Amino acid sequence: MKIISSVKKYSNDLFSVTQDHAVEPGGFEIKRAIVQHKGSAVMMAVDDRKRILLVRQFRLPACRYLWELPAGKLDEGETPLQAARRELIEETGYRAKKWKKLVMFYPSPGYVAEKMTVFLATDLTEGEATPMGDERIQVRWFTAKEIEAGIDSGKIVDAKTMIGYFLWHGHSCRCGS
Repeated sequence: MKIISSVKKYSNDLFSVTQDHAVEPGGFEIKRAIVQHKGSAVMMAVDDRKRILLVRQFRLPACRYLWELPAGKLDEGETPLQAARRELIEETGYRAKKWKKLVMFYPSPGYVAEKMTVFLATDLTEGEATPMGDERIQVRWFTAKEIEAGIDSGKIVDAKTMIGYFLWHGHSCRCGS
């Protein structure tokens, strides 16, 4: 791919938006506004009883509270694993001794350049959460059965949570059928 032009149209602490013009390998020209994002880390914290730690917070784009796996953006110079370790402590207070990368994916590659990396976090110890000033986070443990019921009923609608859960639990999504 060859970038012909990229013009920054908007920027804030979380992302920027560029207007890009490129030629893909087959010669097709593409013009698109792209949300540029440094990436994010997602933490699938599982305790010794095989419960999954979810957080609940109000998500303005969804206009509702969502139960989801804890996650956060990568800070400048951070690797996804470094961000996962930091964000798990910040959002939940928990620390994990064992970390395993489950998957990296693009949540919406049509217009967002964000990569999400999901990590399994185990061998947990409890601590005090230190959320950011604009975060109001509720933390709760869920059983696999409760997660599946939440997905089936539409109470859990967050994609990263579904992907992390089904990869960890080894299921194919049977939701929506």
